[in-house]
Amino acid sequence: MTVNLSGKVALVAGATRGCGRAIAVELARAGAYVYATGRSSRAAGRSEINRPETIEETGELMAAAGGTGAALRVDHLAADEVSALVARVEGEQGRLDILVNDIFGGDAYMQWDKKLWEHDLPGGLRMLRMGVDTHLITAALSLPLILRHPGGLVIEMTDGTFEYNKKFRERVGFYYDLVKAAVERITIGLTAELAGEACTALAVTPGWLRSEAMLEEFGVTEQNWRDATANVPHFCSSESPAYVARGIAALAADPGVARYAGKSLTSGQLGRIYGVTDADGSRPDGWSYVTEIEAHDLPARENGYR
Repeated sequence: MTVNLSGKVALVAGATRGCGRAIAVELARAGAYVYATGRSSRAAGRSEINRPETIEETGELMAAAGGTGAALRVDHLAADEVSALVARVEGEQGRLDILVNDIFGGDAYMQWDKKLWEHDLPGGLRMLRMGVDTHLITAALSLPLILRHPGGLVIEMTDGTFEYNKKFRERVGFYYDLVKAAVERITIGLTAELAGEACTALAVTPGWLRSEAMLEEFGVTEQNWRDATANVPHFCSSESPAYVARGIAALAADPGVARYAGKSLTSGQLGRIYGVTDADGSRPDGWSYVTEIEAHDLPARENGYR
């Protein structure tokens, strides 16, 4: 499908890699002017995540897609840096229509199979700051500009549907579970406080994302990712970052987006609603797969889930 976001201004916070990078690229491809932010840069070096991707590379990918925008180093835990960013957007564009809150990186502090009292405390608290405080700071400082024009959209990126995250997520660690559950509360709270305003807040989750780090962990590339299913059969349900990004671009262009206020949508749902596909032409349904196949220890299968 053709998506037209010409005249729209977007901020993708946390766009150095993964789905944030892909979302910035797809919004730019659709015609929005995109501010893509992250901490890892060629000039300042890597963030604490210590990954090689840089925010400048995201800017280059946006340009290669025929889009326009700015790729900027911003620490979204620093309120003064976010304030300066919003002031720049206001000065250059006079408006902000779309905010995608994709900041995290706290998975670097995850400790699998650790109970609260066993988990590294400083790392867990840092994860909370990276996954909760960043979203609150960015939304609080961006919304006054967003609300100047009707039709604003705030997308909270998370991991898991609201329904799935109602139950404590075993094994991932107390702090990771709390971060992802908190996104639901942020979305519900924003929706309540935006009542009467022409602005919609909702949450979106990808499925099993083939991020740069995930591909590296499995020793594959986006071109030969299926090789990993030999050892991890359920990886057949995975998806590229482009899938959720294409769905979000279509969502942002939907004049009826307000019907999703306060809700969570999966990349699979966006694919079905808007007719978008992953890069390989398939339409993965990762969260249905998790709840219907993996949760019941059934053998891996693609049929009905791609």
